[in-house]
Amino acid sequence: MTTAKDIMHSGAECVREHETLAEAARIMKERDVGALPICGENQKLLGIITDRDIVLRCVADGLDPARTTAGQLALGRPLVVEADEDVEQVLQVMEEHRIRRLPVINHPEHKLVGMISEADIARGLPQERVAEFVSAVCAERT
Repeated sequence: MTTAKDIMHSGAECVREHETLAEAARIMKERDVGALPICGENQKLLGIITDRDIVLRCVADGLDPARTTAGQLALGRPLVVEADEDVEQVLQVMEEHRIRRLPVINHPEHKLVGMISEADIARGLPQERVAEFVSAVCAERT
């Protein structure tokens, strides 16, 4: 059985909840990523922020990314999977919610241990399953 841990990239760097969106953007640029988990104390996952969130929910709304914190944009509880979850369950969650990145946590501490992105799926799964995933996530909403 292939698990989330088998395909995730470990060492995902968090932006802390009190860090600014300008700092989050700098980290994204340095790491060449489009999303960062938002973490509180002890690597506890609080949310996820994307480059799109910074543009649409901060800059486009006239907020200052040098003053707005990552925690201010963390809405609700993020979708996550546990490291030992079967990869088919992981894909089902991503397809159902049409998301391209998914934090991976350990249990029971709820601490971030990695992230799964479209690129991880493309590298870790057979081509036909990747095609199904992309089709499901990118399909037009009706």
